[in-house]
Amino acid sequence: MKQWAFLLSGLVLTVILSSLGAIVLAQPSSSLELHPTSVAADHHHSSGREQDGGHWEGSAQGVAYSEFNHRCVGFLVLLFGLAELGHALRYQLPAWNRLVLPGAFSVIGIYLLVWSDHEAWPIGSLTFVQTFSGQDPEILQHKFYGIFFAAAAVSETFRRIGWGRHPAWAAPLVVGAMIGGFLLFWHSHGNHPANQTTELHHALLGSLGLGAAVSSAMIAWGSGPSHRSVKPWEAAWAGLVILIGVQLLLYFE
Repeated sequence: MKQWAFLLSGLVLTVILSSLGAIVLAQPSSSLELHPTSVAADHHHSSGREQDGGHWEGSAQGVAYSEFNHRCVGFLVLLFGLAELGHALRYQLPAWNRLVLPGAFSVIGIYLLVWSDHEAWPIGSLTFVQTFSGQDPEILQHKFYGIFFAAAAVSETFRRIGWGRHPAWAAPLVVGAMIGGFLLFWHSHGNHPANQTTELHHALLGSLGLGAAVSSAMIAWGSGPSHRSVKPWEAAWAGLVILIGVQLLLYFE
């Protein structure tokens, strides 16, 4: 009963936090609903921020699109953070609980690679080469995060089903999280009118991300054998991931 109580409470908490984040923080842009037709119309008149002086960044559709993306990712991060917390606290959970993280990573990776930026390949006007050329650092960083999540999903799946026992299999998660955390301190939304707000959000996310990277490194390479029922680094990792998820749900522009 204990494990099912934890799972139920985790799902309830996830739904509550997601709903509160969506309702409360949607208020600054409540009139900026993102409809497919409006995005298509905006996209028809503006094929990219570099062509029209940054029309997309800070626009009604641009803000709604960005906030929606952050909150979708935040929901998934919070979900696997709760699963990781259950493992850290040594709850008697089903074996598949350990695959929640790579499953969520897979969804996030695909989502970011495809939908992170409305003007980028494969859904926007920019070609594959233009998207990955580095002419827009924001787009390139988003795609890096997509690649990081996808690579970590594969390596963590192998680790957690027992196929990747060598410590090197932890590298995609540790190194990717470390680089991703640092990049967030330089993540910019171009000519966005609320740049100070977005930069503060990303600085907080970067700090939490670096802490999570260090925790995951200690779990994989530095913690050594322990007979404690609750391992501190695993608890720290889960707690930081949950905070990242909450911060993404509370993201606004």
